[in-house]
Amino acid sequence: MAIHKKESFSQKEQDLAAFAKALAHPARIAILKVLAQRNECICGQIVDILPLAQSTVSQHLKELKTAGLINGTVDGPRSCYCINWKAFDKFNEEFSFLFNKLKVQNEKACC
Repeated sequence: MAIHKKESFSQKEQDLAAFAKALAHPARIAILKVLAQRNECICGQIVDILPLAQSTVSQHLKELKTAGLINGTVDGPRSCYCINWKAFDKFNEEFSFLFNKLKVQNEKACC
């Protein structure tokens, strides 16, 4: 049975990488800004604001939702989304811990 290289890393490392990957597109950052301003938003409203096709916005929303960064509900043809602040708080703490740990390890030696 083949083993994936990803499985060689801790679950926390994998989760941080997935979070970073979900944020690694400017359209997703823009979507999060819209959701933060409006507290919740219908997909069509996001499409009206961003210079992207509806299908493209939907794909980015799907990626953000899969990563747990947003929550969404479907009400007939309408999909409503909001930011999952608990997930952001969790990853903010974990990234802060990681960055502080890396900084401490690098204070003794620098190239």
